[in-house]
Amino acid sequence: MTSMFFRSAIVFGALLLSSGVFGQSKYSGPRPPKPDVPYLLHAENLVPTETAEAKEESRRNNTTYTVPGAASPARTPLAEPIFLFQSQSISPEKLQLYQLEVKDGNREIEFPENRNKAPRPYPLSITRLAQGLYRVEASATLENGQYVLTPTGSNIVFLFEVY
Repeated sequence: MTSMFFRSAIVFGALLLSSGVFGQSKYSGPRPPKPDVPYLLHAENLVPTETAEAKEESRRNNTTYTVPGAASPARTPLAEPIFLFQSQSISPEKLQLYQLEVKDGNREIEFPENRNKAPRPYPLSITRLAQGLYRVEASATLENGQYVLTPTGSNIVFLFEVY
């Protein structure tokens, strides 16, 4: 009878631990000071991405989105950057990551009418850390250059540079 009791207690304890009742931890790292802005995570420091609105222009069967300036002041040495994002009105699942080209002192990206030739977004991994707080990670290695995170269907852009 005693060994059955101990086995039951061990199984019950294992179930409690695996369900997270005892092992649940609260996020205790840095938190973004502003909602709806991705922040580059550098150890315990947060670097805000450059926020802008891309200018949309139709050119020769292409739609081009342009942002002034050749380089973003938000920079990271990480080839697979990590962002912290406090969601208020922008869903992190709607964020897409693209590389931009620098032309004539501006950063831009072209989307041709033919969707088969359109640039593809880099994959992102999204992890919920707390209520409304998310960790957004590039799931592919990024080359040095200018990049943008943008919500689908919006001209709001969050720019950064990988160096």
